[in-house]
Amino acid sequence: QSDRPDQFVTTYPPLVDELAVGDSVMLADGTISLTVTAKTADAVRCRVIQGGVVRSRQGVNLPGVKLSVAAMSAADWQHAEWAAATGADFVSLSFVRSPVEVTLLKELLRTRGSAARVVAKIEKREAIENLEQIIEAADAVMVARGDLGVEIDVASMPMVQKRIIRVCQQFQKPVIVATQMLDSMQHSRRPTRAETTDVANAILDGADACMLSGETAIGEHPRQVVEMMRRIALATEQQYLESRKQYLDELLGKGRSGLSSGEFLPQPERLVDGLHPITQAVVDGASRIAAELDARLFVVASKSGVTAISRSKRRGAVPTVGLSDDVHTLRQMSLYWGVTPLAAPAGADVNQLLAHVCDWGLKQGRLERGNRILLAAGIGFGTGGHNMAMVHEV
Repeated sequence: QSDRPDQFVTTYPPLVDELAVGDSVMLADGTISLTVTAKTADAVRCRVIQGGVVRSRQGVNLPGVKLSVAAMSAADWQHAEWAAATGADFVSLSFVRSPVEVTLLKELLRTRGSAARVVAKIEKREAIENLEQIIEAADAVMVARGDLGVEIDVASMPMVQKRIIRVCQQFQKPVIVATQMLDSMQHSRRPTRAETTDVANAILDGADACMLSGETAIGEHPRQVVEMMRRIALATEQQYLESRKQYLDELLGKGRSGLSSGEFLPQPERLVDGLHPITQAVVDGASRIAAELDARLFVVASKSGVTAISRSKRRGAVPTVGLSDDVHTLRQMSLYWGVTPLAAPAGADVNQLLAHVCDWGLKQGRLERGNRILLAAGIGFGTGGHNMAMVHEV
């Protein structure tokens, strides 16, 4: 701890050894920029290039500097143990650089009996270099634009974000876009036009979720900012599905797209982890049937939730309901685009599941008599695979 106003301390002991004269030091998500001009055995002297206000416990970024620090500190391991013991649904891993770090955390959680999914935060240059391997190892991914935008040239950030989302689509992994999405609403009741466009573009690129951080953590209008992001998302998705159907009709000839409501089925390059090829084929075929029959709901009965991920990545216009009798799976499905989790009776057969969905849908106003729903399930719910698609009329 230092009493001098021009001197800062850090909790990272090797900092002085790993910095060299001429290196850049960025503070507060890159809003403050320093350059190292000299160093001693236990301190570095810096020149302020771009000033600002520094708060306690703000992050320090060292663009281009190879650090010896592990992705998980001793405190991080303790936090992971706590998350496993308290039944967390997701555990995010910051500053991931390699898939090995993700695998180690997943192994720790499994040995503690945790069903938590690991979210890899992409915020280091090394993570971009190992992107495919990290995404393959993770259960979900976060585009952490605050630190990532400091580690790489900010001008390349938009295309890097699009690449991360595209690779997540290829591996069928949920992806979150975070940081400064509606940043001006920390103090203003209305966002800038650029911010609303940023949220919309993340959704159009294929993000499963857009995340608020400073806007709700320290902002002056947390309720309004959540409502604003919700409005942008709803408007974007509605127009997106309508315009996509119109485009395909024009491309193939009016009415020949085979779509009644903008259903579109991009083919993944990889199967979801734990998803059998037969299950993938059933989901693909059932999605087409749901579109052609103008189904009101697409229902996936899933113990683990992996089938719901596969359906979600189709970006179907027919709303998806994810059925499960596992509380962790239900909460995790809340992250998947377009999926509404619904608790299923334990041990229910197909007829009981259909009756349960119909009763829920009628009460919620999601269904009317005469509507069609499509159910993808295994013969015997909870068998671990989906080998049946059924059309049911309410």
